Amino acid sequence: MATLEQLRAQDAWTKAADGIALHGRDYVNDAKGLPALIMNSGLMQVMAYLEDKGGRHHTLAQHLRLWLQGRFPQQFPSADFAAFMQALMQAAPADYQAITAEAFAWLKWLRQMAAARQS
Repeated sequence: MATLEQLRAQDAWTKAADGIALHGRDYVNDAKGLPALIMNSGLMQVMAYLEDKGGRHHTLAQHLRLWLQGRFPQQFPSADFAAFMQALMQAAPADYQAITAEAFAWLKWLRQMAAARQS
């Protein structure tokens, strides 16, 4: 059985390949900067920003939503943007913190895997 870290790494490896195939170096750069954006503005605000920007930002947001939906299926019955945001707005503070922490843990892997897959 794979560890949670292995599952994160495997998912990030696959998503990085998809993101790079669609958007190239821009996806890698966005993946590298996303944790800082979340630290400065918060998960909900950044998810809304990414959705608004569209294109490669939408792809990155969708990849993160899919991972979080898989990790928190009770909170996120769907990875659809509107349903995801509604669930975040209704989350208890402890759940919101756990979801944000998981986002950071997955993004740590995505940053590394995207950079590795690009070179």
